[in-house]
Amino acid sequence: MTQSRVKPRSTQRLTDRLIRRMGPWGMFLKGFVKHPVMVGSIIPSSPALIANMLSPVQWHEVKLFVEYGPGVGTFCRPLLEKLPGDATLIAIDTNPDFIDYLREDIRDSRFIPVLGSAADVEAIVKAHGFDHADYVLSGLPFSTLPAGVGPAIAAATHRVLRKDGAFLVYQFRARARDFLAAHFERIDNGFEWWNVPPCFLFWGWKD
Repeated sequence: MTQSRVKPRSTQRLTDRLIRRMGPWGMFLKGFVKHPVMVGSIIPSSPALIANMLSPVQWHEVKLFVEYGPGVGTFCRPLLEKLPGDATLIAIDTNPDFIDYLREDIRDSRFIPVLGSAADVEAIVKAHGFDHADYVLSGLPFSTLPAGVGPAIAAATHRVLRKDGAFLVYQFRARARDFLAAHFERIDNGFEWWNVPPCFLFWGWKD
């Protein structure tokens, strides 16, 4: 009886130790295994994808930037490098492991990791003293989210954005554009080959 109880705990400790040694990659793999529907890929985004996705951002105008599904912070760090000193980055994720990791790993007064749903972005933004976001970034896999969640996120994002703000979306399926098209009349398209896997890029602008 005692051995059967101790063995799973020792195995869990060994697994946790291995994940910590792997750093961000270990956390990313753990998140993918636990929540495959909510994590778009087993491999973090490439530097080329990050640069391409963020290229239209007018950094001097940013007061609030929001990211959905930050994972281990692959985008968070480049975002914080570019954000003005008085700007804020809110990162929203439903995975408590990722949020705990980000709280420990990124020490920046402009950074606010939030455990919650992207569909609740309006309430989250207001709770932190803002009326609107300037830009919202998402790598959430829209095409595999539970029914109704994708449209709810797209609608809430359109409402929370300021005029001329943008919803920046990178996806592995072109169908994700349909979620944006229901709310954003102007959508720019791109594609990034230097990523595993290559992915579609969309920028939905709020006119």
